Amino acid sequence: MAPQTVLCIGMAGKLNSHLYSKETPPYVINLDPAVLKVPFGANIDIRDSVKYKKVMENYNLGPNGAIVTSLNLFSTKIDQVISLVEKKSDKFKNVIVDTPGQIECFIWSASGAIITEAFASTFPTVIAYIVDTPRNSSPTTFISNMLYACSILYKTKLPMIIVFNKTDVKKADFAKEWMKDFETFQEALRADEELNNENGSSSGYMNSLVNSMSLMLEEFYSQLDVVGVSSYTGEGFDEFLDAVDNKVDEYNKYYKAEREQILKEKDEKEKKQKEKSLSHLMKDLGIDEQNKRKKAAKKDEINVLSDTESFEEGEHDGIVLPDEEEGVEREYTFPEDRTGEINDEEEEIQARYQEAYEQVAKEAGSKTAENIAKYIRQ
Repeated sequence: MAPQTVLCIGMAGKLNSHLYSKETPPYVINLDPAVLKVPFGANIDIRDSVKYKKVMENYNLGPNGAIVTSLNLFSTKIDQVISLVEKKSDKFKNVIVDTPGQIECFIWSASGAIITEAFASTFPTVIAYIVDTPRNSSPTTFISNMLYACSILYKTKLPMIIVFNKTDVKKADFAKEWMKDFETFQEALRADEELNNENGSSSGYMNSLVNSMSLMLEEFYSQLDVVGVSSYTGEGFDEFLDAVDNKVDEYNKYYKAEREQILKEKDEKEKKQKEKSLSHLMKDLGIDEQNKRKKAAKKDEINVLSDTESFEEGEHDGIVLPDEEEGVEREYTFPEDRTGEINDEEEEIQARYQEAYEQVAKEAGSKTAENIAKYIRQ
């Protein structure tokens, strides 16, 4: 059975230790090239392949640019990574992929899409989007995070779990309630607006926008599994793993079939594009023109007498031979003013005719009767 892959945006370290405590150690992949210390044992670490500081120096890049470039370099070997995971797939149930803390460097980069696609096309894959619960107590900040989560869902087209972290500091019940009950969120938004009015930082436009966004996100919420966890105490991780199992079932039932259909359409599109490119190439090389000339020549050959005669297969090879039956005399038609006598000039004409006829026979009927007459008139 293929292992289930969790693309984590945050909190991978605690999840790793939790799985070890359950005696089901995962296969761990670290994709953050800039991290100084990884608080968990990684089976594959991008830092072993790409030196982040060297990338910054060699390409004159800033922190984010160097992360993207490091991921680009690593993604060229993603087939080897997938191969390694497949070889060990019988020894573990979960694959944890820890992505860079700068979410946009992974989600919105070409290399991030390549890596995500590689895992999702090989193993059941789930996105775990981690939200800092204490920092999302404001309705405005909460909506911003939900919009980000929505964009990630539609970018990856994979099952998603919203994970509210740090529940040991602030419980995630308020956030879950906001996602279930629109009116509760409206009350919180009005309370926040009144507080901002008192502080002189109210924005009517912002509140109106947040209100509209919350209405739009109702459908989005219905497609999610939401859990609260604490990476400090380990609370909620069993619930999180149950949510992963639930999303893997969803992946196998819906996403897998959809992805296979997308890949099939992509292959067909590429096949048509290749055929179109080959056609253009043949045209550029003049091959089409040659084929047209060959077809035209073949069409002309059909009108030749030798090709339209009915012969047994192999008889004369389609060549009409002179009638050499014994006792048959050839007759020649001459103008009426002729006396019927054959003089030297007429003998020469007959010889030229005979020569032309034999030449035509040798060329296997490649010239028509009109060509023969033209040859004689020369």
